[in-house]
Amino acid sequence: MASSLLRPSIHWLFVFVPAALALEEVSAPAPLVFFAAALAIVPTAHLIVAATEQIASRTGDAIGGLLNATFGNAPELIIALVALRAGLFDMVRASIIGAILANLLLALGLSMFVGGLRYRDQEYNATAARMYSSMMLLAVISLIVPSAFGRFFSAEEFLPQVRALNTWLALLLLCAYALYLVFSLRTHPHYFASERAGEGSHEEAATWGTPRAMATLLGASLLAAWMSETLVGAAADTGKALGMSQTFIGLVVVAIVGGAAESLSAISAARRDRLDLTLGIVCGSCIQIALLVAPMLVLASHIVAPQPLDLAFGRAELGSLFLAVLIGAVTSSDGRGNWFKGIQLISVYLIIAMMFYFAPELAG
Repeated sequence: MASSLLRPSIHWLFVFVPAALALEEVSAPAPLVFFAAALAIVPTAHLIVAATEQIASRTGDAIGGLLNATFGNAPELIIALVALRAGLFDMVRASIIGAILANLLLALGLSMFVGGLRYRDQEYNATAARMYSSMMLLAVISLIVPSAFGRFFSAEEFLPQVRALNTWLALLLLCAYALYLVFSLRTHPHYFASERAGEGSHEEAATWGTPRAMATLLGASLLAAWMSETLVGAAADTGKALGMSQTFIGLVVVAIVGGAAESLSAISAARRDRLDLTLGIVCGSCIQIALLVAPMLVLASHIVAPQPLDLAFGRAELGSLFLAVLIGAVTSSDGRGNWFKGIQLISVYLIIAMMFYFAPELAG
């Protein structure tokens, strides 16, 4: 019993919950508060994953991946809503792009790397991978259009048209996401069937009851919201103290912290030779962020933010997103994974992160 308590565990990071609150109470330097709150969110995200996996263990990889993506995105959505209310629009926009990059490059890269170290080659459904890639291209186009429109018609007189375009585009994307769910779960679920169906895809039996899983999801979400308030409150001063822009904090730091849930779940699935589930989590999360979370933030901004949010991203952000989708499609289209593919994806992510770090005031 004593040895199990001393074994390293992600739950040890819960100590940063009271630490973050205490640091905030004594007006400690903003970076200390920020990173304490960020570390506190990580085990909270892990709880969301654990509860979701208990539910997903009773379903196939497609539905399991969707559930992991949905509840895994909860911390990201909470952080974005808190930042939106604070008027940190650059951080919100950067967190949308950053979440997609972190999932598609970093999480998938780490998953393939970890899985590849244990298995020489891993197979997955190439048809599903190509379908995910086409949806990601739709997501890129949906973010390019309002950005281009806002750049060409940036004058004050065109502001009503810009806001109307963003609102109607948000509604259209929500419809597209709803139809994607119908396609993937109702009319064509065989496109997303696991290549390894029947080979241990349900090797981990559910041990939690549904009430416990739902209570854990609710409690973890509330705790994530609480820590998100602290994190966002210290974000601006942290950026100034460390020489980081709102864009870099949102694109890298907040994206990695907010996406810790699905990243951990995707890596764990790859380590168990379930790359179909990994793709469902990672790509499903990316699609959900672009077609569900971003539109929801646009609509919510009319209520909670000082002014409506527009999806006007900078050239560097859109270029990075397009390159990420392109290399993600090329890397995953053959239905086989290995550790070197993981290294390729991680390398691209680090290159993009370094670009935004050394160009903190990069213009759109």
